[in-house]
Amino acid sequence: MSKVYFIKEINETNLVKIFEKLSFELKGKVAVKVHSGEKGNQNFLHPEFVRPLVEKVNGTIVECNTAYGGERNETKKHQELMDYHGWTKYFDVDIMDAEGEDLVLQIPNGKQIKQNYVGKNLQNYDSMLVISHFKGHPMGGYGGAIKQLSIGCASSAGKSYIHSAGKVTDQNILWSNIAKQNDFLEAMADSALSIVDYFKGNIAYVNIMCNMSVDCDCCSVAEDPCMKDIGILASLDPVAIDKACIDLVYNSEDPGKEHFLERVTSRNGTHTIDASTEIGLGSKEYELIEI
Repeated sequence: MSKVYFIKEINETNLVKIFEKLSFELKGKVAVKVHSGEKGNQNFLHPEFVRPLVEKVNGTIVECNTAYGGERNETKKHQELMDYHGWTKYFDVDIMDAEGEDLVLQIPNGKQIKQNYVGKNLQNYDSMLVISHFKGHPMGGYGGAIKQLSIGCASSAGKSYIHSAGKVTDQNILWSNIAKQNDFLEAMADSALSIVDYFKGNIAYVNIMCNMSVDCDCCSVAEDPCMKDIGILASLDPVAIDKACIDLVYNSEDPGKEHFLERVTSRNGTHTIDASTEIGLGSKEYELIEI
């Protein structure tokens, strides 16, 4: 049974405190996967909040370009947005698919895809800290650790490949090749597994349940949060931490949870968790340890 640590009060001190509860050393050069936040989005995690934890692990902020219109689908625009949102003020920032051919990871046990296209600079890192803003998502139903591993680490071409469940890598023809919903969710699970296998388990996960909108931080126009903040979670298991977040929403007495869960269930979002369990990414069985 995987351990998931939980603390209710959300602040920078507790973000470091809950990570320390993992008693896990991120070795070598550490990639810190965050969501840079689309321009205009009001809900994303800001660099000032994660700064103490990133500095503790001496990490480099990593991102990849998107596969849809906006300010993050091309390297130059993405870099400018990272400046605008303050990431480069505090950290070294690496847009991993900025140049050169993608790194292709094999997924022999994948349900939908057998390879994953990721930013080639991933190979410059020895371990990874995945910091996820837990919220809804227009396509995936919800966004957490598994999404950060999958779509988050995929290059622009890789994002197209996942969304099309292995049909195309060209963002210009992606939207006429979108996969069936469950196929897309399973492709997310597959691609997440490739990142975990690449780092041989040298990954830690922190999910922050705040600013819980039904929309992702990739939305330039996003709904305001519909639920009150719940807390911070940390684990070494990406499936367990996402499952714990979903369970905390279900167990919440917040009346806004019905709106949030409608987004999750209408997209069959928890199928990603089920598929991830089936391919060995992690476990749905966990012990929630409140601190």
